Amino acid sequence: MPVFRRRKGSRPRLLPELDDAALGRVRRRVLTCWDRGSLDTPVMALMAEVLDEAGEDWDRKSHRLRVLAAASGRALPGIWRQHNPHNQAALLLEAWSNVLQAGQQGASIDLDATRETCRRAAELLPADPTPWTVHLATLRLERSPSAELAAIWREIKARDPWNREAHLQALGYLSPDECGSSSQVLDLLDTVRSAMPPNAPAAGLELTALVRNHQRSMGPGGVAALGAGEFWRRHDAVAALDHAAHYWPDPGYLGHAQALADLNLLAYALIKAVRPSEAAHTLRATGGQATPWPWNAEGDPLERFSHHYARAREND
Repeated sequence: MPVFRRRKGSRPRLLPELDDAALGRVRRRVLTCWDRGSLDTPVMALMAEVLDEAGEDWDRKSHRLRVLAAASGRALPGIWRQHNPHNQAALLLEAWSNVLQAGQQGASIDLDATRETCRRAAELLPADPTPWTVHLATLRLERSPSAELAAIWREIKARDPWNREAHLQALGYLSPDECGSSSQVLDLLDTVRSAMPPNAPAAGLELTALVRNHQRSMGPGGVAALGAGEFWRRHDAVAALDHAAHYWPDPGYLGHAQALADLNLLAYALIKAVRPSEAAHTLRATGGQATPWPWNAEGDPLERFSHHYARAREND
């Protein structure tokens, strides 16, 4: 399986597959078949192959499903499911596609039907936490507290205790911007902080919460923005940055599918905390692979990443 690596001389790039080369090849085929205005039926076989190849690496399977759902739009997942109604991956691709489509303004998606698709996918492969994660994502879209959350969370944790996508979905659901509150976010972080292995796929959960809080405080401007500099001197922020900056950039320390996304997150946070040497070291460890978030909070993400990456490379 791909693991992030340093690439000297690489130009900054923004690829949804990150360093997953096999996923990138399939994503490009998906895009090409729709550019021609026709469905290339072998593409369905390629999607099935790349998803099956993830095996029980549920974190990578979730990453691949999300990337392919974004590339295939609304029509292709439905066609694949129609041709393969008992293929668990086909069901999940359609469910993820529905979630992404429902997140777009004006899109009309039947979320109850999407949850039924998730239940069917869970029956086909009971060990897989992904159907439950997608189910959780549908609850987020409704922007209201749900009695289902606790049961869904138990199903996920029983199958993959440190699944990255599931923890980020839970963080979003419990945030004050969506269905929860700041205290509920703190409860989640307290629950996982002491038990989670330091290099687990969900290792970036606390740093994600910190960056979201920082961006939330910067958003309105005025007095809140003036105090944002103090944010990164809080004990919890310093502790999280100290640990991540020391360990994460080391080759092989983070081995999960979206390790490069977590390095982008760390580099951004270190820049905001005015820790330039550590930020430069982390940026170099990305090999020039940018991610949309968190850089898009300040404009074009590739442009913002490239600016900082070039400065980090000046002394190479």
